[in-house]
Amino acid sequence: MLGDRLKALRQAKGLTLRELSERTGLSVSMLSQIENGAADPSLGSVRKLAEVFEASIATLFSDPDAPAVHISRPGERHSLGVADASFAYERLTPGRGDLEVLRAEIPPGQATSPRLWGHPSTECAYVISGELTVELGAERVTLATGESVTFDSREPHRYVNESDGVTTIVIAVTPPSP
Repeated sequence: MLGDRLKALRQAKGLTLRELSERTGLSVSMLSQIENGAADPSLGSVRKLAEVFEASIATLFSDPDAPAVHISRPGERHSLGVADASFAYERLTPGRGDLEVLRAEIPPGQATSPRLWGHPSTECAYVISGELTVELGAERVTLATGESVTFDSREPHRYVNESDGVTTIVIAVTPPSP
């Protein structure tokens, strides 16, 4: 699904794989593998692609054939890796484009991205277990189990586990308005 969507966006912009490679810093080989479904891109790579296509990450994963009722089961979910990290997001929603819900278990010392990053949407993070530091612009807030934060995600942000144990979170993101 993602590969087909990226190929369609690339072709609609009239870009070759080489031109897309130059704009994203991803190799032509990697881009080809993503388009053909042979490789799953990291979240960082998806962010780079979204920036080039001027689209939200949720848009890249939208599925026009998503069912009206979607059951999400462990082991059957799509995952999205995080560059330079030892964890991935599990996608809990089907990709209809109206809401994105992700679950992640963040190991100690890991962050959801190497730098603060913003995107046009509203975001809510809920801590299922552990402790989570939210870096939001110049502000840093630490959330405990059962706490959540909601914010305009155009503000550059990231999540960091500065604790000694695994932190489990659920993130809900509304896609941007057209």
